Amino acid sequence: MITDTKLIKAIIAKRVAKELKDGQLVNLGIGLPTLVTNYIPKEYKITFQSENGMVGMGSTPKPGYEDSNIINSGGQFATVLPEGVFFDSSTSFGLIRGGHVDVTVLGALEVDQYGNLANWIVPKKMIAGMGGAMDLVTGAKTVIIAMQHTRKGKPKILKKCTLPLTAKGQVNLIVTELCVIEVKPEGLILKEIYKDTTIDEIKSVTDADLIIDDKVKFMDV
Repeated sequence: MITDTKLIKAIIAKRVAKELKDGQLVNLGIGLPTLVTNYIPKEYKITFQSENGMVGMGSTPKPGYEDSNIINSGGQFATVLPEGVFFDSSTSFGLIRGGHVDVTVLGALEVDQYGNLANWIVPKKMIAGMGGAMDLVTGAKTVIIAMQHTRKGKPKILKKCTLPLTAKGQVNLIVTELCVIEVKPEGLILKEIYKDTTIDEIKSVTDADLIIDDKVKFMDV
């Protein structure tokens, strides 16, 4: 198992970046997903949205270059490209609910083998609110979950979610530091594994049933 948190986040963000295509409008959720902007090829023209009211979000600012007036939906410092624009939340959610977002990349507390997602509340924990996740997973054309494979050693990819759901059957792809899993009507298909792991190891830390693709390959990270 990989234990270096910085490496884990880099592996996931790099692999998610390879799923994005030139010309897409992409929403990045708070936390780990925001790192995806750091791994987009320079020749690609991908427009990133932050639902607090920004289109044209750039990469994470270097230390010392943060601007307190430019933050993403998670309250983290961000950058904006020269062509970037700012607007109110109603316009931002008009893009999301109107089906204009090609891909949303979100973190998760749990995902299950039916493509269900739980990522907004842990019972008895103080929370700020559900945020925009429920709109994003139903409004975006493709939903990618970017998350660590386990939490405190316990599987996050389950047969059935135990936490309150954000959405039912909306997840298309799961990317962790160990593997890439495609969500299909027949179940979870293991497509790629990290070079330093094995299929058996992934099975041991996954509660859900996995369908092993005939051509499983190593993750390109």
